[in-house]
Amino acid sequence: MSTLTIAIIIVFVIGYLCIALETLTKVNKAAVSLLMLVACWTLYMFDPGNFPGIPLEDIAATAGAVIEGHLGSTATTLFFLMGAMTIVETIDQYGGFNFVRDMLKTKSKRGLLWRITIMTFFLSAILDNMTTAIVMVMILRKLVDDRKDRLIYASLVIIAANSGGAFSPIGDVTTIMLWNKSLITAAGVIKELFIPSLISIVLPAYILSLSLKGNVSAVTDLGETTMGNGFTDGQRKIVFWVGVGGLIFVPIFKSITHLPPFVGILLVLGVLWMVTELFYRNHGEHDISTQKRISGIISRIDMSTILFFLGILMAVACLQQIGVLATVGQGLNKAFDGNHYLITGIIGVLSSIIDNVPLVAGCMGMYPLAEVGDMAQDGIFWQLLAYCAGVGGSMLIIGSAAGVVVMGLEKITFGWYMKRITWVAFIGYIAGILAYWLEKAVIGL
Repeated sequence: MSTLTIAIIIVFVIGYLCIALETLTKVNKAAVSLLMLVACWTLYMFDPGNFPGIPLEDIAATAGAVIEGHLGSTATTLFFLMGAMTIVETIDQYGGFNFVRDMLKTKSKRGLLWRITIMTFFLSAILDNMTTAIVMVMILRKLVDDRKDRLIYASLVIIAANSGGAFSPIGDVTTIMLWNKSLITAAGVIKELFIPSLISIVLPAYILSLSLKGNVSAVTDLGETTMGNGFTDGQRKIVFWVGVGGLIFVPIFKSITHLPPFVGILLVLGVLWMVTELFYRNHGEHDISTQKRISGIISRIDMSTILFFLGILMAVACLQQIGVLATVGQGLNKAFDGNHYLITGIIGVLSSIIDNVPLVAGCMGMYPLAEVGDMAQDGIFWQLLAYCAGVGGSMLIIGSAAGVVVMGLEKITFGWYMKRITWVAFIGYIAGILAYWLEKAVIGL
């Protein structure tokens, strides 16, 4: 291993630690990931060992071609995320999620807990877990006045959002990554991970429901929300069904056309954009804020999140290019004798400490796709990786995007969550893995 290869590893580890400790360093993880990208690939280019037999004057062109190859692969995930984020934000802008909160109204604390859990679980499978967490916490604020009770509900939102995202190809960034790389299929992951994911939330919900008794102290009269955007109720419903229905259609579109998922998401975005623009023809510009048009919504997409994924995925691609990930993967297989349940289980626990995106990206580089066996498409390893990386992030409040968002919105402390929720989430996590093992070993799915 050359000196520059070791330097690349050191840069990646330091950057990784800075990303994991973002709450302490107060430095945005997107900035760190971009610096990792540049530093890793610059060091790669200046290592002659990476270009055996290539003349010195041709190294730059060769390195550029390698980087562009990885960038093209990474871009499919980025475009998918940008399209999905725009669609969800558009639905929210036009009040498409208002009916959700009306469905959740009830006086019973335990009844509300189960409604919140079920709604979050299935909504997260359609949307991403971070957006679902935001929507559900905002609804909780209008339903629950008691802060102690609301913290329990909010904690369940984190677990349910992560569990719901694990069995859906579009419910979590990590499953999107695996699906984009054709390591899992939409039908396979839904069929075999639905029950484990459901168990991973039902058990925690039952345990936490035991601490809730009686009725909700006060339920705010939600009434009708006036959007003030000039759209009729029927038009808002059309926006909702075109957007959500389109997201559900994306896996179907991929199975029919065999095109990458980002093409399907761009199709949905284009249709939704056209529909809203047609609605605007019947309104004067003074009636509707231009910020609610999709052209305005796109300008407000969180680019720091997109740049973070760009940086981390490209930095991991550099480690893959120099062969480090393959070496680590071989080491893990040797240490645990190829036990995929144990390997992915450990990865899931690690995902509660550090971001699951670089973990999954690293695993995708460490373990090649095989034609048959546990490492084949929809094999045990890839499906367990989708489950463990998603559900495992619930064990600590900083272990997932949903957790970090709820932590900020409800001011939940790291210590409170670890004391009250971590062990509950861990029970659900292990139970889900056991359920998946039973599916494979006993039922034979």
